[in-house]
Amino acid sequence: MKEFHLHLVSDATGETVHSVARACFVQFDGIEPIEHHWPLVRTKGQIEKIVRNIGEHPGVVLFTIVKEELRSALEIGCSRLHVPCISVLDPVIHALTAFLGLESSGKSGRQHTLDADYFDRIDAMTYTLNHDDGQSTHDLGNADIVLVGVSRTSKTPTCIYLANRGLKAANVPIVPDIQLPPVFETLSGEGAPLIVGLTTDPKRLIQVRRNRLRLLDHDADTDYVDPEIVRAEVATARRLFSERNWPVIDVTRRSIEETAATILQFLEREREAHVE
Repeated sequence: MKEFHLHLVSDATGETVHSVARACFVQFDGIEPIEHHWPLVRTKGQIEKIVRNIGEHPGVVLFTIVKEELRSALEIGCSRLHVPCISVLDPVIHALTAFLGLESSGKSGRQHTLDADYFDRIDAMTYTLNHDDGQSTHDLGNADIVLVGVSRTSKTPTCIYLANRGLKAANVPIVPDIQLPPVFETLSGEGAPLIVGLTTDPKRLIQVRRNRLRLLDHDADTDYVDPEIVRAEVATARRLFSERNWPVIDVTRRSIEETAATILQFLEREREAHVE
């Protein structure tokens, strides 16, 4: 692996520049960035400290800073050190300025403002945590999305990801020989949550479950990982999804983000259908 230093500089939390860096560098095989995080940069003194560190560990500098004085100080410092210094938001902001005919506010961290959307995300996260793994099924009708699937099909992490997007996401496990809660008979029609079935390849599921048992130091010789029983479990779940006409996502080779993106597409189509 080729290692190099990567400096991520931000006048806010640094989440944006980190996400952009990650999205870019995964496109290159055989590299391993050594990350230096510099969030909440608000003074020239901080910039001077960062430039000194960059001099000690030369590498690529990515930044999201809106205050011109600080931007200039960082860019001049990097120019003297002959290291690339890239503002990751500039191309988008410049394009929007030209298209909209408006100037940007120049205020940092506005995406983290404590507005209504922020509190909606907090409410969604609270709902999701309280409705994890089949808890509190009596009010599933208040959910935006309900995920259903056998154990270890990434229901919980997917729900948490969706909650962070402001969506109330619940999940209910499919357990052998146990019926789904009766409330599912009422979850239909306009205003009802979108129900999505998650499935996976049985071989992959067995591997994931065995790893889980190993982490918990439990006996791996159980029905939970018996190949024949697991195959039957997955087949039963798929039949249920088909009978209920629920959209299905195979999570075998999908990341949480990819699964969530597909769910959001389903939700958009569902809402558009009701509008029409």
